[in-house]
Amino acid sequence: MKIAVCVKAVPDAAAGRRLDPATKRLDRSVELAISDFDTYAVEEALKLKDAAGDGEVVVVSMGPERAMDALRKALAMGADRAVLISDSSLEGADLLGTATALAGALEKEGADLVLFGQQSADGGGAVLWAAVAERLRRPVISQVSELTAEGGSVTGKRQTEFGYDSIRAPLPAVVAVSDAINTPRYPSLKGIMGAKKKPQDTLSAGDVGGAADSGTTVIELSPPPPRGEARKIEDDGTAAEKIVEFLAEKRLV
Repeated sequence: MKIAVCVKAVPDAAAGRRLDPATKRLDRSVELAISDFDTYAVEEALKLKDAAGDGEVVVVSMGPERAMDALRKALAMGADRAVLISDSSLEGADLLGTATALAGALEKEGADLVLFGQQSADGGGAVLWAAVAERLRRPVISQVSELTAEGGSVTGKRQTEFGYDSIRAPLPAVVAVSDAINTPRYPSLKGIMGAKKKPQDTLSAGDVGGAADSGTTVIELSPPPPRGEARKIEDDGTAAEKIVEFLAEKRLV
């Protein structure tokens, strides 16, 4: 089975995330790392490959050239190959432009199964997998916390407010996994060293049929409203009483 995992390189949380006042977009000049949500998809792909006993896991992403450094974490975890779509004409691409480019790359790969994390760590939209599935004309299952593949289908289990849903879809299919599905492995030193030697391909917008006019322009940013009145209370043994006094003063108790 060939499994493609779509991942996103986002600003490393350790470096801080902020909006660039010049571009009015998220500042991506800092070090990039794979979105935490996507590591669950990579781990699940590796588990499915191990269960099948053969196959290939390829990670697919779109971003600047230096995003390839972030993709090497997936290679260090055990993925076989990385594909990065990088083109200046795709800078600032919106949802539709990103989905079109990714779908173009995935069509070239011809994977049996495409995995996504449930959402990205920076945007949190949780819709890209649906847009890609629509362009590929493939069935999609989301919020999957348990995944099995057998024969020519996949079965995803997901929790709902009423219990659990078990959904089966024929292959090829698109699946978005939740962070409850597994515990991503840590790359070993051997894996980290070996990642540098694994195939790492870069595609242009022309290679994947990406639209050059798919970007969005941020016109204005509005700062969040100022916080309301707050009071810091040090716990010297009377903190509980002070909190009650504060709430009573505000007529909240």
